[in-house]
Amino acid sequence: MTEIPGLAGLVAPLEAGQFFAEVLGRAPRRFPGEKGRFASLLPWPELDRVLRQHRLEFPRLRLALDGDVVPAHTYTEMVSTRRNGQVPRVLSAPFAEHLRAGATLVLDSVNELVDEVGELAGRLEHDLRERIQVNLYAGWGTTHGFDVHWDDHDAFIIQLSGRKRWRLHGVTRPSPLQRDVELPERPEGEPHDDFLLEDGDVLYLPRGQWHDVSAVGEESLHLTIGFNAATGVDLVAWLADQLRSDELFRADLPRFAGPDARAERAEALRLRLAELTAGDVVDRFLADRDAQAPAQTRVGLPWAATAELLPPDDDFEVRLLVPRAALADGDGTVALVGAGKRLVFAEAARPVLAALLGCGPQPFKVLVDAAPGVPPATVRALLGELVVQGLVARA
Repeated sequence: MTEIPGLAGLVAPLEAGQFFAEVLGRAPRRFPGEKGRFASLLPWPELDRVLRQHRLEFPRLRLALDGDVVPAHTYTEMVSTRRNGQVPRVLSAPFAEHLRAGATLVLDSVNELVDEVGELAGRLEHDLRERIQVNLYAGWGTTHGFDVHWDDHDAFIIQLSGRKRWRLHGVTRPSPLQRDVELPERPEGEPHDDFLLEDGDVLYLPRGQWHDVSAVGEESLHLTIGFNAATGVDLVAWLADQLRSDELFRADLPRFAGPDARAERAEALRLRLAELTAGDVVDRFLADRDAQAPAQTRVGLPWAATAELLPPDDDFEVRLLVPRAALADGDGTVALVGAGKRLVFAEAARPVLAALLGCGPQPFKVLVDAAPGVPPATVRALLGELVVQGLVARA
């Protein structure tokens, strides 16, 4: 069975707490690792299967060469179907020809196509408390797929196979945003770091770090795990949505009133904003951000489509589909909060819910053992309700 790493497995020998305190959002950091340790996440035959079995439209699947995107019509064709119109199909010979010529293969959101990578994304979302997207890059030859550039998200790069040359050029605008008032200036001079990322290595890059990547005459397969950390701009946008419930902020501004009336309204708005942003506003925002994070897609067929919802025997596993779910205390109750829902249960359900919060599949028998005072039928009913709500699925 493939061992799926979480954050601690990527940043070792640092502990996760050290990474948060010393590295996250601050500076690039390489984490050397043993060759082959990530190979089972996405071996080459699995990539072949994805290309063969999925309809991958541009730009989700694309090729890049020397900083430019290779026109998709040179390696795909549109095939007519009876019900879906035309769908793309990769043409093996020209596709491979572009790769031999040095093109880089890019496949976005590969975490939705490969179970092991999806499991990795779920574990990292649980640890980092942010939504995760994993893109794949495969290259050969000695060319570079993209010119010097910066990204508007933080990223972990996992080298699955081979090696690749990375050049880091520093930051010219701290904490740049996707929608910003100005763009970072292009860096001048030579890179401040130039290295090979080897098979089994991990690289962390904070957003805004200028970089370019090139192949070194051999195969290279890596994953880029991107995530956007919450910012003050996000908090203000969230607060603006909360203010829709406040009549003072819904009311029209006194455009045609005198200056005294406008000043009075401005002061009232300022005082109300000061009240709303005092104290634990950051904690409230982050908790709500987690609570609204969507569930992963997993249906749990065939049982989810039946009245039983789960297999009749006890030899099955379930998994929580909301990596950032949390438990909230009540008066003799416990609530599971996630995916925009708040489900309240009796306090006796806490051990079962707490066990579900751990990443990965949980055997039904383990969940029953976690709450020795709760009958197995009650645990089954609890899980069934979570299945109906889309928060749990059979693994």
